[in-house]
Amino acid sequence: MSEHYFSRTPKSESDPQTWSYELRGNRFSFTTDQGVFSKKEVDFGSRTLIEAFVEPGIEGRFLDLGCGYGPIGLSLAKAFPQRHVTLSDINERALDLARQNALANNIENVNFKISDRLQSFRNETFSAIVTNPPIRAGKKVIYDMFEESFEALLSKGELTIVIQKKQGAPSAQKKLDELFGNVETLKKDKGYYIFRSIKE
Repeated sequence: MSEHYFSRTPKSESDPQTWSYELRGNRFSFTTDQGVFSKKEVDFGSRTLIEAFVEPGIEGRFLDLGCGYGPIGLSLAKAFPQRHVTLSDINERALDLARQNALANNIENVNFKISDRLQSFRNETFSAIVTNPPIRAGKKVIYDMFEESFEALLSKGELTIVIQKKQGAPSAQKKLDELFGNVETLKKDKGYYIFRSIKE
């Protein structure tokens, strides 16, 4: 079976590379590697989500679910220094890179946790959860992430996701509306949709 970026322990030979990128007006240095998602640049979907993200109106931590090497969570931590951001991924190599990238960019209002979906976050709550979900993991995994996110959000907390139209944006929108009773399209660009749902 071929290896995916959502494998817990990538077996591909490590070949790290470092490059810089600007997100929300801040310049970052990112180190990436084999076996992680979009290792050569910040992917368009994540960039679109980062730029479209709106800070929730309630207090509380943020969660970057499926953080990879950290571009979403770290850019939000930099943009909102008064917030604490947890970065989580099932991929151990990706999470190690996210830790390295936090240090390289002097970002301290973060912590990191290995987790399959939100399984490691029992009884923890967040004001905002953001995710660029692992489409290749299948619809069931992604919808489980939506359902578990709903449970982990505080009242008035927000889930913000990015998904392509061709990868199931219409059905994801319907699922979010069923779960939350609301879904707003924050942005759409080049077939990518940024959806936000608020837990009433």
